[in-house]
Amino acid sequence: MITIVTLDTFDVKMAGPAIRVWEMASRLCVEHEVRVLTFGKVGISTTDFELVSTTIKDFKADLGDPDIIIVQGHLVTGLPILVQIDALLVVDLYDPLHIESLEEGKYNSLPAREQYLERILTELELQLRVGDYFICASERQRRLWLGHLAALGRINPQTYDDDPTLRNLIDLVPFGLAPKPVQTHHGAREMFQLSPTDPLIVWGGGIYNWFDPVTVIRAVHLVKEKIPNIRLIFMGAKHPNPSVLKMQAEMQARNEVAKLKLEENVLFNEDWVEYADRHNFLMDADIAVSAHFSGIETEFSFRTRMLDYLWAGLPIVCSDGDFFADLVQERELGRVVPVQDAETMAAAFYELLTDDALKARVKNNIAQVAEEFRWDNTLQAILDYCRAPRPARDRETARKAVLAAMPRRSIFTLARIGIYGIREEGFVKTALRLYSWVQKNWAQLH
Repeated sequence: MITIVTLDTFDVKMAGPAIRVWEMASRLCVEHEVRVLTFGKVGISTTDFELVSTTIKDFKADLGDPDIIIVQGHLVTGLPILVQIDALLVVDLYDPLHIESLEEGKYNSLPAREQYLERILTELELQLRVGDYFICASERQRRLWLGHLAALGRINPQTYDDDPTLRNLIDLVPFGLAPKPVQTHHGAREMFQLSPTDPLIVWGGGIYNWFDPVTVIRAVHLVKEKIPNIRLIFMGAKHPNPSVLKMQAEMQARNEVAKLKLEENVLFNEDWVEYADRHNFLMDADIAVSAHFSGIETEFSFRTRMLDYLWAGLPIVCSDGDFFADLVQERELGRVVPVQDAETMAAAFYELLTDDALKARVKNNIAQVAEEFRWDNTLQAILDYCRAPRPARDRETARKAVLAAMPRRSIFTLARIGIYGIREEGFVKTALRLYSWVQKNWAQLH
């Protein structure tokens, strides 16, 4: 029995974490009994595997007695049972939460940012100390996580002698692609009543603080001088997971559109495109775009929207500096431009929109690369692990200190809530938060 635990929403509209779990479960269930437990909403069903919306109160009963648990996100510190039972624990590290948090909350107060980062680091430290096997999305990420594991003593004589490459401890499971889609209707052009001849650029997914929509909008403004009917569509303004709040980057994008008077050229889908229908929006476009800032978030990211672009066969214009920029450059999947360079981005848009020979060559390259990223290929490491599961060679010593320290960890967590809360929210609200935390976690600690 394999149980995958996540926090994300499973519905007709899904973001990256839920998509990753769905595809993983869909392939694991061919050979194993699989249950997905989520603390988010479940609005869809499948006969392939069990999909259950759980709560803190019900989690222990819903978890049952699996052989393998795969976790994703902020889970282990709040659910000590994940460490206490005998199941093998696989930790999915495809999203470097601590680095992402530096961009996600950069417009918040410094104390709030520090507290949020501290919670994430506490979670990651626990996951890295107790995991039997770890998966991530790229070699860049793997190097990052190897450093964390080494600092925590998980790269030791036991794990090294087991496998000097450490692939038995941490290996690659990139995000993947389904077979090439077939367009059944014109999703984007129908929604916004666009002409079939309007050149269309698509921004897939949400508008988050680690992205740079303003440069893209400025580039469209420059291209408009030569191609007046150019259009840019932001596919998802409202995230399907209600816990993900609107970010400053989206407001900046809307302000830039108003400032440049581009309301006819830059369009926002105010909701989120359904997972099963997203190809009909993407395949309406001529070009896909992704833009970000310089920084370590960019360096260690793995942009899942970029895979959607490959899946839909779209030429890509993207900022330099991340994994996919290297891929776009090396395999000529479009054009890579310097960070925050609207003029070079505008030139790339114009070239890909007007040079038919270039576009044909790029599309041919994309078709070849897309085959390499099929889910059946990218999930190979986790499929192999679940066929022959094994505890980490240092499992006993790694977990011994963690289990002994759990009551002390809980006291420290309560202390952090209390110290920060009284300073920021006052005594009454903090007391209520402490009471709520104890209610949620008491049963899990016994």
